[in-house]
Amino acid sequence: MAASAVVPPQEPAPLSEAQRLVDTFIAPSKTFTDFRRNASWWAPFLIIAVVSLSFIYVVDQKVGFRKVVENQIQLQPKRAAQLESLPADQREKNMALQVTITKIISYFVPAIALILYALFAGILFLTLKFGTSADIKYKHLFALIVYTRLPELLRALLATLSLLAGVSGDGFNIENPVATNPGYFIGPDGSAVLRALLTPLDVITLWTLVLTAIGITCISKTKRGTAFAVVFGWYVLVLLVRVALAAATS
Repeated sequence: MAASAVVPPQEPAPLSEAQRLVDTFIAPSKTFTDFRRNASWWAPFLIIAVVSLSFIYVVDQKVGFRKVVENQIQLQPKRAAQLESLPADQREKNMALQVTITKIISYFVPAIALILYALFAGILFLTLKFGTSADIKYKHLFALIVYTRLPELLRALLATLSLLAGVSGDGFNIENPVATNPGYFIGPDGSAVLRALLTPLDVITLWTLVLTAIGITCISKTKRGTAFAVVFGWYVLVLLVRVALAAATS
């Protein structure tokens, strides 16, 4: 009896950088599977850096970092009370220092983001490698984290367009600039704990988390249910920490 010819599985065609960027939104599994061939992450990071810095520049010009800091303080009653209790000269020096620090940090956001991506990828890598015995490489996971941040550009773009269109800087929250989550609608007079609980329930944030879980199944042999449990398990833990900090500082 003639042996049947064994046809090896056909490898998917390699994607260009442009295709990987587009497919992140319309066919994410294609992009994430391509990481096994090429774990390059510079293209999305450069786009993220340009959009982020453009947003910060518009905030600087249209709102001003003095107003940004004042709005942030209004959302933290204890911090506002402490600042108000200082003599006028000390209060002004304190405000000036906070404005300077906030401005510097804001313009260094791309570099800070890269460090956070590496940290997030490291946490997921250790969890998957030692918690689920996943066959996964850190470089693939790091590329995944960078690519799955692309949807967050929509938040920066929407906020930038709204400021350019003339939206008032009164109440502008640089950490939560557009109404993509229920926490956006809780003002300074509302509950800080409730704001901390509802802000992470953000459609764009949840989108990136879903993409991350899908991507883990593409770059490793991890089951989809396990990938979602790991990603959203860490999400819930971070949410609880946020709520605890809000309760302690409000």
